Amino acid sequence: MTATAHKFGADVDTDAIIPARYMVTTDPAELAKHCMEDADPEFPKKVKPGDVIVAGKNFGCGSSREHAPVAIKGAGVACVIAESFARIFYRNAFNMGLPILESKEASEGIESGHEVEVDLEKGEIRNLTTGRTFQGRPIPHFMQQILRDGGLMAHLAKKLGKQKTAT
Repeated sequence: MTATAHKFGADVDTDAIIPARYMVTTDPAELAKHCMEDADPEFPKKVKPGDVIVAGKNFGCGSSREHAPVAIKGAGVACVIAESFARIFYRNAFNMGLPILESKEASEGIESGHEVEVDLEKGEIRNLTTGRTFQGRPIPHFMQQILRDGGLMAHLAKKLGKQKTAT
């Protein structure tokens, strides 16, 4: 995937990703309208399908709300690249089908507006603007399958459906 980067700093908490005042819905399209608006009020207007978020350490810290990765995915963000993720956000992202990659070097070497290309299978991130390539932590194969299936619930439904047809 090739995308435009939107850069954020360290310790972006779930309330900055989707403010609590919008927690009255679980609709991804509604949440997307307010995604990252407290960190960057223009983000919901300028993000395009397939773009990526790049951030510093501890992205997604704070509460365990699943609304955060749902809002990001609903906004059309194809991947989040960060130095590190809060553990609960890390799990929630995969559960909701949002690809994420950890790479300190990419976090430091990509700025807003840079064009990047991401290979999730290899964990490779290319900054097409600067010509630099970064290695992220590759996503394990079984987690790649969860992402391809659209998240944990869709993955389990697919697996259970296959088991039912096999019996």
